[in-house]
Amino acid sequence: MKDYSQEAQDYKRIEKAIQFIEGNFKSQPSLDEIADSVHLSKYHFNRIFKRWAGIGPVRFLQFITLAYTKQNLAKSKSILETSLEAGLSGPGRLHDLFVTFDAMTPGDFKKQGAGVEIAYGFCDSPFGECLAAKTKRGICYFGFVQEDSRSKAVNQLFDKWPGAKFTENFISINSVVNSIFTHDPTRESQPFNLFIKGSNFQINVWKALLKIPGGSVVSYQDIASYIGRPKAFRAVASAIALNPVAYLIPCHRVIAKSGQIHKYRWGSLRKKAIIGWEPAKSA
Repeated sequence: MKDYSQEAQDYKRIEKAIQFIEGNFKSQPSLDEIADSVHLSKYHFNRIFKRWAGIGPVRFLQFITLAYTKQNLAKSKSILETSLEAGLSGPGRLHDLFVTFDAMTPGDFKKQGAGVEIAYGFCDSPFGECLAAKTKRGICYFGFVQEDSRSKAVNQLFDKWPGAKFTENFISINSVVNSIFTHDPTRESQPFNLFIKGSNFQINVWKALLKIPGGSVVSYQDIASYIGRPKAFRAVASAIALNPVAYLIPCHRVIAKSGQIHKYRWGSLRKKAIIGWEPAKSA
């Protein structure tokens, strides 16, 4: 089992570097200046960045520029359209069975989680500390801890399942989180099962997100059109904002039609980092 504590530590510096670049992009800061903003030499910073992303910072930045995201938007939209035309929109083909859904029944929803046993825990990930939770029926929550506020993160989880019985179980949850970020070629035959609650519209939106290939991005309008509700892109944006399972349901791959990367439940800087990290790993 891989220990992601080093990646989580590196991520904090990467996020600060991205923030510095955003605030100073007009002056085109050098590698020395970027490294200095996180109080490191350029050689040490470059090593940390490559250890985290697999590529250097200059190459990484190309993946989160406006020009790149605009180009990627056009390409990914055609992939979605091809998928729809080929009749691959059924739940059995989601992510080639990489992720499956087990949505709550009306009876389950009415009980507000009463009688459900939920194991939860905080773990490190390549994008900082995270909080995950699971039931016997699957993962019911996965999110990132913002501003080092564990209490806020856990309250969001508890509020979502007011009648459930919660048990902290680091070992079990760490295994789940590890499997999310560690590539496993046998994963297709062992799908991640999600047990989530939401309206029919929200579930349909979240399922549509699974169609977006890793390293790609689409717009809110693209998702609205994909589910057959082209004028409902604002409702789509609201459903995406309420996604209870980060990364596995890749809401980070949905950006503004202009190519701008913003609006993410767990922070826009983290969204930029994930969007750059995915194609970087492929590269």
